[in-house]
Amino acid sequence: MTTDTASAEVGERQQPGAVADPRTRNVLIVGVGGQGVIMISKVLALLCQTQGMQVKQSEVHGMAKRGGVVFSHVRYGAQVWSPTIPMGEADVLIAMEWAEGVRWLPFLRPESGVFIADTQQVIPPFACRNRQFGADMAYATETPAEIIGRVSDGFALDAGRMAEELGNARAGNTILLGTLSATLDFPLDDWLSVLNQFVPKGTEEINRQAFLLGRDWVEKARQDPAGPAGLAPELAPPPIQPDIDVRLEITAEWCKSCDICVKLCPERCLELDEQQIVRLKDPDACTGCRICEWLCPDFAIAVHHDNLAEANA
Repeated sequence: MTTDTASAEVGERQQPGAVADPRTRNVLIVGVGGQGVIMISKVLALLCQTQGMQVKQSEVHGMAKRGGVVFSHVRYGAQVWSPTIPMGEADVLIAMEWAEGVRWLPFLRPESGVFIADTQQVIPPFACRNRQFGADMAYATETPAEIIGRVSDGFALDAGRMAEELGNARAGNTILLGTLSATLDFPLDDWLSVLNQFVPKGTEEINRQAFLLGRDWVEKARQDPAGPAGLAPELAPPPIQPDIDVRLEITAEWCKSCDICVKLCPERCLELDEQQIVRLKDPDACTGCRICEWLCPDFAIAVHHDNLAEANA
């Protein structure tokens, strides 16, 4: 397997005026392919540049389209010498996938670093030793409460679910960007102006709503005196429902025929049809393990676990 690397300095065009705080600040964004890690880093880098700061950004994306590791360093200040963040010196660690956030935790400043993470877990197939619904996963067993308790300031939210409820599952990264904005001292209007330059045309309004949703979530979490800062009550795992019906929702318009889900389905119950769009060929074989949903780079598959007891009530 090869890993692509890219490094770019984007802060040469500085606006007139001295930067008030000369210290270099470091933001580390981590996740897996298809989550929009690079978009967050580019928005932040351009925003800092518009504030008259020097910015350096570096990224590693590798096998990103197949769920591989993606991370990006953004460093900004009056003068920045290196594009990479040393271990233990990230002022903010923002994770779009839970296990990646836990894995990169040593890079966070222990005394003052801010930890922001989506609780979504993109679980690789080898971690699914038992693929039945509700089975334990051998993958990032640390709970949000445990991690939040180990950092100076931390927030853990289910950005993926929040994006789905907002009406666009792809807006999870924008929700996290809004969460990040609440921890950095930049004007809100400047955030929104730069964001509009990076989102797809026609999605400006939904991304604005997602950004403000993430920003407001942090403000409410800071005002909630109960529990660890930023740990929402809804993060408690739901009770196991043994009597469930697995249902796959496939959005054909989003399927890019990459064949990842078909190749990595442990039960071999998926296939591409005549138009090279994924379909469920063997519903009885599907265990609802959600590997296809987690690995789809285009959010074309959603796995639903319907409670039969409630449906028949």
